[in-house]
Amino acid sequence: MIKTRFAPSPTGYLHIGGARTALFSWLYARRHGGTFVLRIEDTDLERSTPEAVNAILEGMNWLGLDYDEGPFYQTQRFDRYREVLQGLLREGQAYYCYCTREELEALRSEQMLHKQKPRYDGRYRDYQGPPREGVEPVVRFRNPLDGEVVVEDLIRGNISFQNAELDDLIIARADGTPTYNFCVVVDDMDMGITHVIRGDDHINNTPRQINILKALGASIPQYGHVPMIQGPDGQKLSKRHGAASVMEYRDMGYLPEAVLNYLVRLGWSHGDQEIFSLDEMIEFFDLSACNKAPSAINLSKLIWLNKHYLKTLDPVHVARHLSWQIGQLGIDPSEGPHLPEVVTAFAERSDTLKDMAQAALFLYQDFADYDPKAASKNLTAAAKTPLQQIHAALAALPEWRAETLHQAVKAVAGTSGLALGKVAQPLRVAISGTAVSPPIDGTLELLGRSRTLARIERALEYIGQAGIDG
Repeated sequence: MIKTRFAPSPTGYLHIGGARTALFSWLYARRHGGTFVLRIEDTDLERSTPEAVNAILEGMNWLGLDYDEGPFYQTQRFDRYREVLQGLLREGQAYYCYCTREELEALRSEQMLHKQKPRYDGRYRDYQGPPREGVEPVVRFRNPLDGEVVVEDLIRGNISFQNAELDDLIIARADGTPTYNFCVVVDDMDMGITHVIRGDDHINNTPRQINILKALGASIPQYGHVPMIQGPDGQKLSKRHGAASVMEYRDMGYLPEAVLNYLVRLGWSHGDQEIFSLDEMIEFFDLSACNKAPSAINLSKLIWLNKHYLKTLDPVHVARHLSWQIGQLGIDPSEGPHLPEVVTAFAERSDTLKDMAQAALFLYQDFADYDPKAASKNLTAAAKTPLQQIHAALAALPEWRAETLHQAVKAVAGTSGLALGKVAQPLRVAISGTAVSPPIDGTLELLGRSRTLARIERALEYIGQAGIDG
């Protein structure tokens, strides 16, 4: 059975590149009826934090990337690593190296002086003498000296590495703690990982890990190395390119469906299709269709996708995400119109949930001031009588529904001899503070009778106080 894993290091947030790796691993497992494992590689004790672990779990949860096993924590497996390490030492597959830091630095300097590739020269590989006094040794893996390692990469094709180019890797530090490459190998072996999908920054680790797996008599997973994500300028993705964390995209108002669709198209394609439901991603995802070249972020594409999902997803689902955005503005969304109805009204004119929350704020709380340009153009002496008439007409309505509200506004325009816009636009500014809102009848229905009437009264008062009472 196919088994994939996502194995982030908890030294920060879940970044976009990591989220794409998680998605690709998750999709591969889901497509093939396999198992998806979450493993937290927290052996970097100085940089790993509980906050970063929570950030990873929160990001996975928000994206909906559910895992079948885990989360497993490497720091809880140190006894197992020590057990495997001792086995390698007993079998002569690993050895103690007593080089000091000064000796290694001198070796490196000499090699660079002679324009040689800096690497450990194996001086303690066959050492049979007593332990060096005052030196805490590291443990190195005894890498084969000849032959080659062929990585049958599912994305890039075969990649060959000469063993003579791979020095003897440190697999345990002087304090006894295991190193990254060793822990990964033991975990992949113990957890039965069949497919390792990860960023191509790990390519040089792969032959080393394969050699350790062979020494342990373990099955070798299949590997797929995904090219990195770059900024629009072709440089390594960083904070200067905008949001780097998955949860920053949530904060900016993007739906998880849009982010997933965006991520899957960063380096993978299925014909010319741009929009994929989660079920379609699972059905079509194939590592052989992944690009070998890096992909560049394109926020305009993400906005386009987000607008699509705002308009096409179930408003009840979108409302759950909108609720959080409105809460961030200090508003209790239960004290106002039903959120799915707000989504339906505002979806066409919103790029993000954050835009939508800001635009709908007037439905939940009174605004401080009118937009100056909208007020000067619409809250004029000429608007006073139509606003008074619409106030009376709306106050007399037996039911507060968009259809009856539309008829009331239309009737006032007819009796006043005005175009509908000459009545609707001053009314829009009166109730929302701006010249932009969804259709006026639906907006009035959402706002409710009491708030609507109070705001028309406020607008009439504003016209009087501004000295434009006619």
